Amino acid sequence: MEEVVLRLKELLFPSIADVAVLSVDVDIEIVRVDVQCTTAGAVCPGCGAWSTRVHSSYLRFPADVPSAGRTVVLQLRVRRFRCQNTMCTRRTFVEQISGLTRRYGQRTERLRSTLAAVGLALAGRAGARLAAILGVSVSRSTVLRLVDALPEPEVPGTASGRCRRVRPP
Repeated sequence: MEEVVLRLKELLFPSIADVAVLSVDVDIEIVRVDVQCTTAGAVCPGCGAWSTRVHSSYLRFPADVPSAGRTVVLQLRVRRFRCQNTMCTRRTFVEQISGLTRRYGQRTERLRSTLAAVGLALAGRAGARLAAILGVSVSRSTVLRLVDALPEPEVPGTASGRCRRVRPP
């Protein structure tokens, strides 16, 4: 059984090292994956101090990329840690799993990047329609907001960083 869970972790989260798949529940419409972080502690986003003192834990339910036409929802148990730096303004903070979650995020990073790519290709309404066909319920405004949140692309320039003006002969 443990081998099956390890194989599921490799299939579902190939690039994320610090998560453990506890169980998978497959329904007609929804696949619910029970996931937990396996690190001993986390870094405080306020001061950068490492903490292992757990304050509490709770469940998050970020949406993930659909699989075989079914909606995938992670049941992610995250821990709230106490910051051990007495000078830090934060008393507690929640662990974030890089490559999977971000603060206040309702979607995984995979789903965010997929929806942003759809938005880049099709924009708002058409992107929302294609996302619905793919199995993700999202509004046109959200698609555009995800595109707007992308970093600005690098503009190729000359070695000095300025564009040279070519004068006509």
